[in-house]
Amino acid sequence: MGYLFLIRHAQSEANSQRIMASRLPFPLTKAGKADADLIASQLSQSVTIQRIISSPLVRAIETAASFSRVFGIECEEDERLSEQDLGIYSGMTYDQVKEEPLYEMNTQNRWNWIPQGGGESYEMIARRVQSFFASLDPESQDNILIVTHAVTFRLIRAVLENTLPAYPSGFPNNGEIWKVHYKGLGVEHSIESLLLGNSKDFIHNP
Repeated sequence: MGYLFLIRHAQSEANSQRIMASRLPFPLTKAGKADADLIASQLSQSVTIQRIISSPLVRAIETAASFSRVFGIECEEDERLSEQDLGIYSGMTYDQVKEEPLYEMNTQNRWNWIPQGGGESYEMIARRVQSFFASLDPESQDNILIVTHAVTFRLIRAVLENTLPAYPSGFPNNGEIWKVHYKGLGVEHSIESLLLGNSKDFIHNP
């Protein structure tokens, strides 16, 4: 198919306050909105996007809106691109969660760990991510922009690199873009990182 351009939403209020946003409706910061506009403008100088698909969470939709304006196309929403549901830990700061005895601090031990209060394990996220990519047509020539979140990106990278149940510990900066020539599930893909706008300057916060 054409290329997938996967972007982590721009800086949100939760990122700036070191809060674990989970599924909560945190908007972008003023700087995040400006950066999303800048990234969209810069990307449009070298790429034409035919589809935009976003997580339905506010910070992702606000990021996608910048690209919709630049490329003149509507944004589609897909729940499978949402961030991890952290259950009772949603909305806690990173300092607060360190005091929670049942919170799994080691990111490499979260495949089967389900946060209390209806949260999702990494395995659950991986299943919905696989379902999303299975719905894409590898024969399509469309370039697609996909807007999603930090933890979801961990599982997306594992799906694209075909390493599940192993997954990376890192994730992209806010506003960072991954460019992938998508060939379907079960294939090891090469991922190119694009640092546009101010994405290289923001702190790594899930």
